[in-house]
Amino acid sequence: MPHHIGIILDGNRRASRKLGLNYKDGYELGAKKLEEVLNWCWDLGIKVVSVWVFSTENFKRPKDQVETIMQLAKEKLRLIREDERIHKNKVRIKIIGRRDMLPKEIQEEIEQTEKATENYDNYTLNICMAYGGRAEIVDAIKNIIKRIIKGELKPEEINEEVINEHLYTKGLPDPDLIIRTSGEERLSGFLLWQSAYSELYFADVYWPLFRKIDLWRAIRTYQRRQRRFGK
Repeated sequence: MPHHIGIILDGNRRASRKLGLNYKDGYELGAKKLEEVLNWCWDLGIKVVSVWVFSTENFKRPKDQVETIMQLAKEKLRLIREDERIHKNKVRIKIIGRRDMLPKEIQEEIEQTEKATENYDNYTLNICMAYGGRAEIVDAIKNIIKRIIKGELKPEEINEEVINEHLYTKGLPDPDLIIRTSGEERLSGFLLWQSAYSELYFADVYWPLFRKIDLWRAIRTYQRRQRRFGK
């Protein structure tokens, strides 16, 4: 069983069109599907789940769509920290990405949600918002340079471990399996550094229509693969 699964939640708008819904209802359907999939993962004992819900590039979408997603995120962050399943399963929630790009009210919801779960250590849920893999590496490099300027670190001391310590996912294992929905077969910048040896599974189904059998198929495919890590 994979310890850490990453999921790229792709296809909300296309599912909306397919189902004859407006995009707002499509995003709401996608949010409900996330709750369902998280329960499946926890039932299987998967300890870490990282989900990509909004990228840095997504800010380029039409203003009304971005505002809809931001409003939905604000509501869901509040609901998730009040959800008894989070506290029952002792799920630590971390929001990773460039938070300063998000509206102030969402930053406040993020702080409250992380504070409410900071002492939990049974499961971890990473919610990637205003996230980009290249942006994450750039931010890590900037923070490493700051340490060098302060004299805390020498350039020759920089190695993979040092870089890992400056990523948003510091302290967490790399994903064993990454799932992308909607049929697209690319990572689009999701956990670029961390996914070097991840197994990839591309599901030909839009995110709101993702089923339990689709998760099982992804895990079954993962279990059939031999992971050599370059050895």
